[in-house]
Amino acid sequence: MLNKIRRFRLSPPQVLALGFILMIVTGSLLLSLPISVSGEGKMTWIDALFMATSATCVTGLSVINTGAHLSTFGEIVLILLVQIGGLGFMTMSTLIALVLRRRISFQERLVLQEAMNHESTEGIVRLVRKVLIYALYIELAGAVLFTIRWSFELPIGQAVYFGIFHSISIFNNAGFDLFGGFSDRPGSLMHYVEDPFVNIVSMLLVILGGIGFIVISDLLTFPKNKKLTLHSKVVLSASAALIFVGALVILIFEFTNTHTLQPLSPVGKLLSSLLQSVSSRSAGINTIDIPSMRQATQFFIIILMFIGASPGSSGGGIKVTTFVILVGAVLAMMRGNEEIVLFRRRISKDRIYKAITFTLLSFSLIVISTIILTITERFSFLGVLFEVTSAYATAGMSLGLTSQLTEFGKVFLAILMFVGRLGPVTLAYILIPLPEKERYRHPEGKIMIG
Repeated sequence: MLNKIRRFRLSPPQVLALGFILMIVTGSLLLSLPISVSGEGKMTWIDALFMATSATCVTGLSVINTGAHLSTFGEIVLILLVQIGGLGFMTMSTLIALVLRRRISFQERLVLQEAMNHESTEGIVRLVRKVLIYALYIELAGAVLFTIRWSFELPIGQAVYFGIFHSISIFNNAGFDLFGGFSDRPGSLMHYVEDPFVNIVSMLLVILGGIGFIVISDLLTFPKNKKLTLHSKVVLSASAALIFVGALVILIFEFTNTHTLQPLSPVGKLLSSLLQSVSSRSAGINTIDIPSMRQATQFFIIILMFIGASPGSSGGGIKVTTFVILVGAVLAMMRGNEEIVLFRRRISKDRIYKAITFTLLSFSLIVISTIILTITERFSFLGVLFEVTSAYATAGMSLGLTSQLTEFGKVFLAILMFVGRLGPVTLAYILIPLPEKERYRHPEGKIMIG
């Protein structure tokens, strides 16, 4: 009997998956209540499921106008799901355990290791403490700055509420906003397209939420240690390159577009290009109209969304480190080198295999999902591809398809967001038992490539 119990013990990936499912179901139940909807309206179970999944997976895609459709209770439920989903439910559970002075078991440490994408269980509880402290201070700073800015145009109580909501939403790379509730304003941050203060604070929150807590910890200890880990060097350099290259491409492509950048001042053009480049990889906020962009720009944003944010963050995509390894593999092959070397450090073969596997699985899921939704949804191919990539990469960008989805499309995208938040490799670990290690090696064979 004891052996049977041990046999059915859940693995860390399974615990994570079940935890997210429990959060989504709970959130769906709460959002489907009449108290969650403003006025006399109501939300269907499918819409509640979609919104709960989008919030828990910190995606930001929405089938409703968040600011107009949800009541204050509904908005609080939504932002709590974003906070717990962004930091990770195991992180929040650990916080409760630490407050209650309960010992963290080894099994819980294994789940935390999986959730934080950490190398080992050593120091994992200490890392969780840092994550909670960093997140609290960053979100508090963002909330204070937003409150100060919006207190000039909103009642102080509403300014505080908006400051807290948007700071949590943007830092966790979710992208939900409440400005759609104003009849005289466009959604997201489009009203502040030329406001340097709102743009800069938003970009800082997105970047800090997207580079990962391990990198933030490294940066804070840098003055003392005078060194950064290889992971932090790769994340920071690649993120900076993607931000500036992305901004330059968006600026060039949209410079003469009368519906986006053309009417703006030089400062407005620069701020919009930078914010859109920063946001496209995971955050989902925008200051210019995404559907009005040229198709070349929209396709470029799809590439940015696919790359995504950094490991150990609330962002999605294949992650910048995976992208760097793939680029490094291509360059090494072109130069005739057998190893990938980054910052004078050799990358192990298992990391390369994992990067290739993760990328191919992600690409395959996006392709298959796009084919399915082009059949069921009446929308352009590029629009479907954009929405599918946004859902899988938990980016939250939209060309307008999400609000027009069929019931099947809503459920399908909800599942895709869930898979994207967990990652296809983690999902494979959940569904497929680990094979036993082979006791022999097959003889080597050769096939032609290229």
